[in-house]
Amino acid sequence: MSKRKTAIFKIQSKIKRRLAEYLELKDFIEINPVILSPMTDLLNHPTAPGEIKCYGEKYYLTQSMIFHKQTALKSLDKIFVFSPNVRIEPADRCKTGRHLFEFTQLDLEIKKAKREDIMTLCEEMITELIKNIKKDCKKELKILKRTLKTSKPPFKRITYSQAYEKYGKDFEIKISKEYKEPIWIIDMPIMHREFYDREHNDKPGYLADMDLIYPEGYGEALSGGEREYKYERIKKRMKNKGKKQSEFKSYLEIAKGGLPPSAGFGIGIERLTRYICGLKKIEETTLFPKIPGKKCI
Repeated sequence: MSKRKTAIFKIQSKIKRRLAEYLELKDFIEINPVILSPMTDLLNHPTAPGEIKCYGEKYYLTQSMIFHKQTALKSLDKIFVFSPNVRIEPADRCKTGRHLFEFTQLDLEIKKAKREDIMTLCEEMITELIKNIKKDCKKELKILKRTLKTSKPPFKRITYSQAYEKYGKDFEIKISKEYKEPIWIIDMPIMHREFYDREHNDKPGYLADMDLIYPEGYGEALSGGEREYKYERIKKRMKNKGKKQSEFKSYLEIAKGGLPPSAGFGIGIERLTRYICGLKKIEETTLFPKIPGKKCI
C-alpha cells in the first residue's frame, strides 16, 4: 500500500475515533447499526432500495436509520451510530466524485432537541475534529499536501429560497465552490424533503431542517433537522408526499404508540474523509468503493 493510501486510512480511523470520543463526552450512547429491516427511509431523491426476502417477508437494506433513531429515543436520550447505508444511486453519479452507493454515516439523534441545539453541536464537533486532526495527523496531512483551515462557529446561514434565487437549481455546488467556510442551508420547502421532517409552526410550507455544505467545492456534508413525531401529522405528511402507508406499517405502529420530539443529523464518513484529506474522488476513501453504475467487489 502506498504512503498516500496509508495516510488516508490513518486519518479516517482517527476521524471516527475522535467523533465517538466527542459524543461520549457529551453523554451520547452508541447503538448498533441496523443492516436489514422491514422499514427504511425511502428518501426524497432517486435511489433504488435494496430488497431481499427474509423468512417470507420483504426486508430492506438500510438507506438511513432515521426511523430506528426515533424509536431508540423511546428508551434513550442521546444516541449515535456508525451506520452502513446502501443507496443504489443513478449510474451517472459516478462522475461527481462524491457519490458511493455503499457508505458509512455517523447518525445521531437527541430527544427533545431543537434545530438550533443540533446545529450548535455540529459546529462544535466539526471544529474540534479539525483541530484534533491537525494535531494528531501532521505527518499524514503533509503526505497528502493538505492544509486544513479551522473554521470558527457560528457558521454562516442561508435559506433554501435565498440560495435558489441567487444561484439557481444547482445552488449547492455553486455555494460550495464560492465559500471558504462551511455554510448552512436552512428552511427547505416542504415538498423538497421527506415526510418525517417537521414543518415550522410559524412558517407553513417550510421545514425546521438544514444541510451543511463543505467549502472548496466538496458539496454537501450532512443533512438533518427536527422530526415529525405526532402520529396524525405523520400520516398527513405521508399522504401529501404520495407515500403508501402500507410501506411504512411498522413505523406507523411505533408512531401510534408515541414518539418523542427530537432532532438530529447524519454525516457521511467518506465525504468527511474526502474533505479533510483534500481528495478529488470519494472512492479514494475506502478500499472497496461502490461506485454508481459500476460492478464493484
